[in-house]
Amino acid sequence: MADPAAPRSTVLVTGAGGRTGQIVFNKLKERSDQFVARGLVRTEESKQKIGGADDVYVADIREADSVVPAVQGVDALVILTSATPKMKPGFDPSKGGRPEFYYEDGAYPEQVDWIGQKNQIDAAKAAGVKHIVLVGSMGGTNPNHPLNSLGNGNILVWKRKSEQYLADSGVPYTIVRPGGLQDKDGGVRELIVGKDDELLQTDTKAIPRADVAEVCVQALQYEETKFKAFDLASKPEGVGTPTKDFKALFSQVTSRF
Repeated sequence: MADPAAPRSTVLVTGAGGRTGQIVFNKLKERSDQFVARGLVRTEESKQKIGGADDVYVADIREADSVVPAVQGVDALVILTSATPKMKPGFDPSKGGRPEFYYEDGAYPEQVDWIGQKNQIDAAKAAGVKHIVLVGSMGGTNPNHPLNSLGNGNILVWKRKSEQYLADSGVPYTIVRPGGLQDKDGGVRELIVGKDDELLQTDTKAIPRADVAEVCVQALQYEETKFKAFDLASKPEGVGTPTKDFKALFSQVTSRF
């Protein structure tokens, strides 16, 4: 249990309108004895979707100044912004082949995953934020990873560049690199940590978004996660024991990048 005398930690979640970001934002709000949650979203529409209150900021992460108000007075930042490829219209699965993807103008991984995340890290550092949790992706050790060819965006290359920037920033950080994200129940699987994309060579390389979100929230609570980076996946439901002891999970992590 949280120490009732301990001051609550103010945590900003960026990408709070996204599928994983929204779960993190809600988890923090549910634990209001421990956390004061703030969200950052791209549009007024997203703000309304997650409650529309004053604790949700609308900002364009590609503009450095835009991010500054949201990070003032923040103890920890959880970065869940990401470029999202869109499928070109007209794809007919019955004809075989693969759909083509594109990124909207101005929303390429270079602008969102690199510049946008760099802006967040810079603003947080300047504001005295004490811990940054960045959700990246597995696959970053392989420049030829198929995700990089989507829309010619090189998304994992740019994500890794911002991960490296964070690791070099001097701010205590936790880099979480999940495998394939699933819209399934959280809290019912055994979670696995790894490094250097080794989990991609195994059968356990996917994880529910809700479990990624829980790991982000738990990472804020343990010193063991600072200056650490890890890959994250899960065993199938019903295999192993659902992870409850996050301190033990985090203590398996030794790599700084």
